[in-house]
Amino acid sequence: MRTVYVNGEYLPETEAKVSIFDRAFLMADGVYEVTSVLGGKLIDFDGHARRLQRSLGELEMQSPVTTEELLEIHRELVRVNEVDEGMIYLQITRGAPDDRDFVFPDPETTAPTIVLFTQSKPGLADSPKAKEGMKVISIEDQRWSRRDIKTVQLLYPSMGKMMAKKAGKDDAWMVEDGSVTEGTSNNAYIVKGDTIVTRGLSNDILHGITRAAVLRFAEEAQMKVEERPFTIEEAQGADEAFITSASTFVMPVVEIDGVALGDGTPGPRAARLREIYLEESRKTAI
Repeated sequence: MRTVYVNGEYLPETEAKVSIFDRAFLMADGVYEVTSVLGGKLIDFDGHARRLQRSLGELEMQSPVTTEELLEIHRELVRVNEVDEGMIYLQITRGAPDDRDFVFPDPETTAPTIVLFTQSKPGLADSPKAKEGMKVISIEDQRWSRRDIKTVQLLYPSMGKMMAKKAGKDDAWMVEDGSVTEGTSNNAYIVKGDTIVTRGLSNDILHGITRAAVLRFAEEAQMKVEERPFTIEEAQGADEAFITSASTFVMPVVEIDGVALGDGTPGPRAARLREIYLEESRKTAI
């Protein structure tokens, strides 16, 4: 049985409770982060902590803990749950007022809710999918326009993953105004020659922590990076494609809407970037 963290307490997961009036439950009024664990250490914690503060600020929400306290909570959950490889899910909501109301509650009378729990994923770094590659479909992007805020509004991405599953594929890339925005829970990339192409940062996509690290490593490895929109048709004609996220690191994509990329196997640049990312992230893990 896992130990989880709820509003200042470490509890068995069966004893963890949140009010039915919590605004994340009623309004999806909350933000979250997922931090990977490799070798019992946290990957890019500082980046996730900074993005958390940005998300909270954009929604005029307050954090119930400091960054230092948050780090200690993460480390304690890794320790007590004996997580070697896996993830820590963190969620902060606007809290649970006395009743349901569209208007934000007074922060002086309604404290934020904070919840963290671990997910053990043995073999996370050595995923077989990284060797065979993912197959994706394209779907219309029907999310709200502030995708740069990492909110718990995940119903449409969940529906997208179900569309892919029903089609016998691994995931979906979302398309808006003819161009790919991102995957259902990841940033999307194509490779043409020596150039990596990915959509630039804006309110249209999540500002991925893994994305930032991978693009930095790519430039250090003398790979050219272009941040611009691309279409599904352009992606289907690319040499390679891949996604990045905290839970998949760098994951090759070998098929888009039934069209195989290259020879239908993971390409060398995606494989090299995954290798570099894992190697460098382990060095800086805390």
